[in-house]
Amino acid sequence: MSLAITVSAYGGPEVLALSQVAAPEPGPGQVRVRVRASAVNPIDVRIRAGMMQGVFPVTFPMVPGWDVAGVVDKVGEGAAASVGDEVFGVAPAGGYSQYAVLDRPVDKPKELSFETAAAMVTVGEAAYRAIEHLGVQPGRTLLIHGAGGSVGALAVQVAVARGITVIGTAAERDLQRLTGLGARAVRYGEGWAERVGAAAPGGVDFVFDASGAGVLADSVALVGEPGRVITIADPAFAEHGVRFTGMDPADRCPEALPRLAGLIAAGKLDVPVWRAYPLAEAARAHADIEARRNKGKVVLLP
Repeated sequence: MSLAITVSAYGGPEVLALSQVAAPEPGPGQVRVRVRASAVNPIDVRIRAGMMQGVFPVTFPMVPGWDVAGVVDKVGEGAAASVGDEVFGVAPAGGYSQYAVLDRPVDKPKELSFETAAAMVTVGEAAYRAIEHLGVQPGRTLLIHGAGGSVGALAVQVAVARGITVIGTAAERDLQRLTGLGARAVRYGEGWAERVGAAAPGGVDFVFDASGAGVLADSVALVGEPGRVITIADPAFAEHGVRFTGMDPADRCPEALPRLAGLIAAGKLDVPVWRAYPLAEAARAHADIEARRNKGKVVLLP
């Protein structure tokens, strides 16, 4: 058996309950890990609240969470890891638990804590994927909307590490931090296009929208064609001919996690973990994210 957080009905944070569930068994190619850290993502909050029923229908009771890091304790036939290995990755389901199964375990470098490894899975892959899909080359200029958020801040760092010039739009409180990450930071909101123009007098080549703040039309006008713009957050993408990435699992970049882990180990990527909660306090973690109190990632420690 395994302690896990279960949800038996849509609702507020109070529907998250600590329960006993059957420990999952690894299938062919899979490993089971004793979870040491599980990340809490905003999408977990939306699924729990019933806001994603058309995209992620669930069967109750469910165990939320996907992003985990831990120690392999059981392996399926043909698995690419051994008992005792420290790994991280995406669980098909049930990350808020003492035990979870991974399809593609990634070796965790010793320089990464379990908390950091779990925290960067979804946000790191999304940031890496967007830049890959855009095909931004060193020396080009990339505008990142929502650069102060978890995905945006990682995208800034990935791009800077590749020799890409980054312009990042964000709230006033985040501008100094983004400058420290190597971006030319610009306040978001009305007039952002003019401020971006002043920060990038040579023009912008590509745009990554991680904000969903209705910036696609002006972004397309800024770069001259919709093929140079990508979003992970704006449902109006089709109206502007812009690519949306994130819904199709086949769209993902499996090479992202080991490469990001290497950047963290080399000191070129920082994933701030704002707070780590015991598993039993998952409701507090969700409440913090809903109230936007967190200034970085939130993780659970089973």
